[in-house]
Amino acid sequence: MPGTRSEAPLIDAEEDLAAAPQVVAARRRLRAHPVLVLAGIVLAALNMRAALAGVSPLLSEIGGHFHLAATASSLVTTIPLIFMGLGSIVAPKLARRWGTETVLCAALVLLCGGIVLRIAPPVVALFVGCAVVGTAIALLNVLMPGLIKRDFPERAAGMTALYSTAMILGATVSAASAVPLENALGGWQGSLVSWSLLAAVAAVVWIPQAVIARRGTHLGEAAATPVHATEERGPRLSRSPLAWQVTLFMGSQSLIAYVIIAWMPTVFTDHGMGKSEAGLVFAFSTLVQMVGSFVVPILAGRMRRQRLLGVAVSGLMACGVTGLLVAPVAGAWLWAALLGTGQGGALGLALTMMVLRSGDAHTAARLSGMAQTGGYLLAAAGPLALGAVHQTTGGWTVPIALLLAVCSGLALLALGAGRDRRIGDGA
Repeated sequence: MPGTRSEAPLIDAEEDLAAAPQVVAARRRLRAHPVLVLAGIVLAALNMRAALAGVSPLLSEIGGHFHLAATASSLVTTIPLIFMGLGSIVAPKLARRWGTETVLCAALVLLCGGIVLRIAPPVVALFVGCAVVGTAIALLNVLMPGLIKRDFPERAAGMTALYSTAMILGATVSAASAVPLENALGGWQGSLVSWSLLAAVAAVVWIPQAVIARRGTHLGEAAATPVHATEERGPRLSRSPLAWQVTLFMGSQSLIAYVIIAWMPTVFTDHGMGKSEAGLVFAFSTLVQMVGSFVVPILAGRMRRQRLLGVAVSGLMACGVTGLLVAPVAGAWLWAALLGTGQGGALGLALTMMVLRSGDAHTAARLSGMAQTGGYLLAAAGPLALGAVHQTTGGWTVPIALLLAVCSGLALLALGAGRDRRIGDGA
């Protein structure tokens, strides 16, 4: 059992792969220039949530421009989640074929293109762009932790903290600046497309890394090969109740988080708050996620059981959701603080439990793939379902009450996923 978060291994999408000799040599040359690698990690992390967080304060304008009902508008946040789940499946295969650095660079180029595509005139371009953005973020999500583990093995905890902080900072700045950028650039299109510049800068920084990492390899040659003849070693995850509990915990907390991303500013503006202030409250909620995401994994690593910790973060989110139900505007900043702290803690706990509930690094990598794929696909139902209920009922009381029920379910899942057990242990 890890004693602290720094002792818990990062989940590596390239687990059990042996890099080609030329790639190993090239990566040694890259590590001789850590500033370049560090800059690439920070810039990539800044992009990993910015393209999603900047949409939420502008959702009503986007829906109005394309004459979309609430249910159809929610597809702007639902489609990326679907493709974040599907993209998690192919990321390790792409890394094996082309190398992590090349795939990360391509993901940033893809992200830049998807952001631009979202503002093209036909509504179909909006949805296709959302799919491209989700796919790009999935590749970054899956491959970045493994790259940090590989290139900074002695400083993995500190680098993970920097990477996580940059990711949250990017989302916070995107949410806070969405409305000011809309006003300054003449519409929601200018606000959304402005984040393609950050993705483009990040891609440029990753180009030399992708080139160096593949130097010496022949065209079409795989960057890595499996160490073992079969990929399916260890316990069957699909038959493990504990694996499903971890997956459903990941999915339920993601569902809550992305419902908040999709609809929190709209809830505030529908109750009379100004659009700019609603964007700032949402940005504040995103910012305080750093508190939970930093503290909760440390506490989880020091505990044999994480059941009470899971109930606690679920309770924080439930209190914030209850506040949105009874006094959304009057206590907006407090509800944002409770929701943000709970969301950050729940995500940190979900990621930590993927390691703590696994007996080895190979099982942890497989569980991460199952939890991220299943989790994001489950989360995708949240914004769409609550948007449909809002459209049907004409208010936010029933949708928020349903979200409160999901918080209760999350607490129950924590009781199972937080047990002191490993996948494959006897009953």
